[in-house]
Amino acid sequence: MQNPRWKQRPPGSPWGDFGPDDQRGRLNLVTAKKVLQGIAEVHEGKTFCLSLPLDYPGGNVLNPRRNAPVLKPTVRSGMPNMVYPLSRDNPSALDVVCDDMVELTLQYSTQWDTLAHVGQQFDVDGDGKAEMVFYNGYRAGEHIVGPVDYRDGQEIERGAHVGARALGVENMATACMQGRAVMIDLHAHFGRARKIVGYDDLMTVIEKDGVSVEEGDFVCLRTGFADAVLEMNREPDERLHHVCAALDGRDERLQQWITDSGAVALISDNYAVEASPARPCDHDPCAALPLHAHCLFRLGVYLGELWYLTELADWLHAHRRFRFLLTAPPLRLPGAVGSPATPVATV
Repeated sequence: MQNPRWKQRPPGSPWGDFGPDDQRGRLNLVTAKKVLQGIAEVHEGKTFCLSLPLDYPGGNVLNPRRNAPVLKPTVRSGMPNMVYPLSRDNPSALDVVCDDMVELTLQYSTQWDTLAHVGQQFDVDGDGKAEMVFYNGYRAGEHIVGPVDYRDGQEIERGAHVGARALGVENMATACMQGRAVMIDLHAHFGRARKIVGYDDLMTVIEKDGVSVEEGDFVCLRTGFADAVLEMNREPDERLHHVCAALDGRDERLQQWITDSGAVALISDNYAVEASPARPCDHDPCAALPLHAHCLFRLGVYLGELWYLTELADWLHAHRRFRFLLTAPPLRLPGAVGSPATPVATV
């Protein structure tokens, strides 16, 4: 199979299977039937907020490039537009107005990764030269564009930031991100001890808890990490790098399970879903974020990070259930490569 953007695709990749210009990846598997399957899991009408407060985790311990949101008032008549009496401008007005804005790192707290978040250097042209590309062969410098062009080892100033002309978060927003989800409770088996979870570990948990994952499902992984974040009350420290379970992104059998499962997204209450940094690879070069590469770049599987899954997981365990309806659209912000989310589970 070939495509206007690529002559060869990564091994095991579905590039082109959903159409030559596909930008949704496995979201194509969330059909009306899958949404109805999710709705069929609603028996109590009980809802759960799956988001941390947007100003958590606090600080920059998890990622030095990401900052907590900063709220500010807009400006009216040169003054802060917060609890602003309109009578200052019009003596006959009784209104008192509040209006604000925010400086926001889109992937600071509970978040979605888009398919434009992580790409790879891969020989899509079959000419022996690796190109900087993303899912379905969308290219750096053409479809995903920053203010500096780093291709071919260069640093060429391009001017204003453009963002993702393809694969941006708007594709997720218009798809609505609603369907059936399943919970895999790693915390119930491993507690808060640091545990790198490979294929065998995951299959043991799934078998013991009677969980099944079917094509088109969203898969949630509760590790307990979000509880540790909340307990640190916006003042996290290095301990966060050494607690709770995380997937072994280099485990090839685990990667194959993700491929075979038909999962639309892997969602966790931890940072990165996979262990980061990953364990050393046995060949060079290799992906620093192997699960991100496998999911976002190769398969078109989405990643959700730093979700709050505790109350939902406990409720599901108490009621001997593992499925629920998930509704989790991101911001409809054209060109963004990630987004905060305020997901809702309904049971």
